[in-house]
Amino acid sequence: MKDILDRILKAFNVSGRDWAVLLLALLLAFSIWLIHNLSLKYNDYLTVSVVAQCKIDGHAAVSSNTCEVVARGRATGYRLLKLSTIARHKAVSVDFSPAVMKHKEGDLYYVTSDCLQEYAHLIYGSGVAVEYFVSDTLYYRFPAISSRKVPVHPVFSLSYSPQYMSDGQTAIYPDSVYVYGEPSRLESISEVYTKPVRHSDLHSNVTGVVELEKIRGVRLSEKQVSYRIDVVRYVEMTSDSYVNVVNVPSDKIMTVYPSVVTVKRKTVYPLPADFSADPEVYVDYGDYINSVSGKCRVRYRGPEPGLIDVVLEPEYVECMLEERW
Repeated sequence: MKDILDRILKAFNVSGRDWAVLLLALLLAFSIWLIHNLSLKYNDYLTVSVVAQCKIDGHAAVSSNTCEVVARGRATGYRLLKLSTIARHKAVSVDFSPAVMKHKEGDLYYVTSDCLQEYAHLIYGSGVAVEYFVSDTLYYRFPAISSRKVPVHPVFSLSYSPQYMSDGQTAIYPDSVYVYGEPSRLESISEVYTKPVRHSDLHSNVTGVVELEKIRGVRLSEKQVSYRIDVVRYVEMTSDSYVNVVNVPSDKIMTVYPSVVTVKRKTVYPLPADFSADPEVYVDYGDYINSVSGKCRVRYRGPEPGLIDVVLEPEYVECMLEERW
């Protein structure tokens, strides 16, 4: 074979280096020819498998079947080549409006060809001019599903500037969403979570939008929620207060130990004019009657204007009951 090739090269007086240049030139010429032809526009029949998405109450968001959509159109060779590749490997997902998805019976819905023209760019992509659709009616089955309403649980990671904190009025809107899916899946879903929200060194109110975490096998009525974090400046006040005893029958005496507790209060800054400087704490006789251990929880008499948080130390006290003589 090599001898034959050498004879041919000698006959045409072509050296080995000239032969390499010739091959490169031929390859370049072929590439230019291919690019030119692929850039030209052609008329052809276009076939694409389409899976439908549609928000139909009480039904799955995605159809359980696909339909072949055939149309006569004009596109470049590049686009036609790409469409033929797509048709062989995967279905195109198209989000149809509920207005064009007509109900046939049961879980069966359909789209007529006169409605497909507005979705041509989604089916075939940009750069395709559809002359007419060969496919007349597309039938899709959307299985029936159940739904339930569950609360939204925000996932916050927050830190505050010194003497700033949340006033406890973190708002989520909407605070609950509907989940759609098979009953067996919905039974285990009691709430949905937001994606983590992180803020640091907060010293003023914050608002924003956060996406909800997706749950496999179900559909959520909302993809994202709005949130608001109210931040206030506070001042901390610490004082010792005697524990009062209330609702004790007249023939009994109840004492507590310890009789004094430390009250730590966080209040908005500046302090409201009617804020009490002497906090009142007490133990209820009714709590003692229902107590097994004889310990009662110390309660704070409030709320007071501007009060954000209160901590009692200790939180529980020993109670002793005596008969009055």
